[in-house]
Amino acid sequence: MNLVIYILRRLAISIPVLLVGTFLCFVMVAGTGDPLGELRQNPTISKEALAATAAKLGLDQGIVPRYFTWLGDFLSGNWGISIAQGNALAPVAPKVMAAFGVTLKLVVGAEILALIIGIIVGVLAAVKQYSIIDYLATTLAFLLFSMPIFCVAIVLKRYAIEINGWVRDLGLQDVLGNPWLRTTSPEQLKTDGVGDFITSTIGAYLLPTLSIMAISFAAYSRFQRASMLEVMSSDYVRTARAKGLGNGRVIFRHAFRNALIPVSTLFSVNFGSVLAGAIITETVFNWHGMGTLLVEAVSKNDTQVMMGWLVVIASSVIVANLIADLMYGILDPRIRVG
Repeated sequence: MNLVIYILRRLAISIPVLLVGTFLCFVMVAGTGDPLGELRQNPTISKEALAATAAKLGLDQGIVPRYFTWLGDFLSGNWGISIAQGNALAPVAPKVMAAFGVTLKLVVGAEILALIIGIIVGVLAAVKQYSIIDYLATTLAFLLFSMPIFCVAIVLKRYAIEINGWVRDLGLQDVLGNPWLRTTSPEQLKTDGVGDFITSTIGAYLLPTLSIMAISFAAYSRFQRASMLEVMSSDYVRTARAKGLGNGRVIFRHAFRNALIPVSTLFSVNFGSVLAGAIITETVFNWHGMGTLLVEAVSKNDTQVMMGWLVVIASSVIVANLIADLMYGILDPRIRVG
C-alpha cells in the first residue's frame, strides 16, 4: 500500500510539472511561425479556404484558448491533425506513436546493454584501482567521451561498408545479396524466411545500437567506478572487512548495491535525453523514428506533430524518473517508500 501511495504522490507532483511544461512548449511552438505559411504561398488556394482551415484548426483564436482546446482534445485521445503539405489532415497520434515505437526499440536495447557493460567495467575498474584494467577502462571512457555521437555513427557506418565489401569480395555474402552489416533501418530490408529475418534484423540494429551505447557506456562506467570507490571507503565497508568477511562478500553484499544508486539516477536522466536526442543516429542510419519526425515537423512548422512529440518525450522522462525513485528503495534498505 505504501508503494501505491508513493507512486500516486509522485504522479501528483509530475502532472502539474507536465502541464506547465506543455503550456510553455505550446507558446514557444506557436511562436515559431505561421503553420499555414506553405498553404498561403499556394496561389490555387483561396482566402476563404485558408480561413476555413484556420478556423478548423483553431488558429483564429488566442494562445490560451488554443492551448486549453488542444489540451482537452489531447486528453480525450485526439492529438490533432498534421497541417504539413504532403500529409495534410493526417492524424498525429498514429504518426507519433509509430515513430516512438521505432526509437524506443532502438534506445531501450542500447541503454540496457550500455548500463550492464558500464556497471561491470566500472566495478572492475574500482576493485582493481590503478591496475591495467582501470587504466584501459579510463582511457576507453575518455576516448568515447571526446567523440561526438555523429562521429561514432559515421565511423561505424564507414567501416561497416568496407567490411561488407571484403565479405562480398570473398564470396561470403548471403544468398539474397544483402550485406552482413546493415546500414539501414529494419523496415527497409527485404527478407525471405525466419532465419534471414533474424540475421537481417540483428545486422540492422547492430550499428545504431553501438553508436548510442558508446557515449552511454562511458558515462555509466565512470559513474559506477567513482561511486564504487566512494562506497568502498565508507565506515560500514571497513567494519565489514574488520569482521573478517571475504572480499567478494564485502564488494557484492555491502558495497555494490549502494554504489548503484547514483548510476540509477544517471540512467533515468540519460534515458530521456537519449530518447529525445537520437536524431543524429537515426539520420545516419536512415531510421524513421522520433528524431526524423521532429526534424520533419520543425522544417514544415507542423505544430500539432511537435506538440505530440514533446508530450511523449516529457512523459517518458517522468516515467523514467519514477522508475529510478522506486529503485532507490530496492537498492538501499535505508530508503523507505512511504
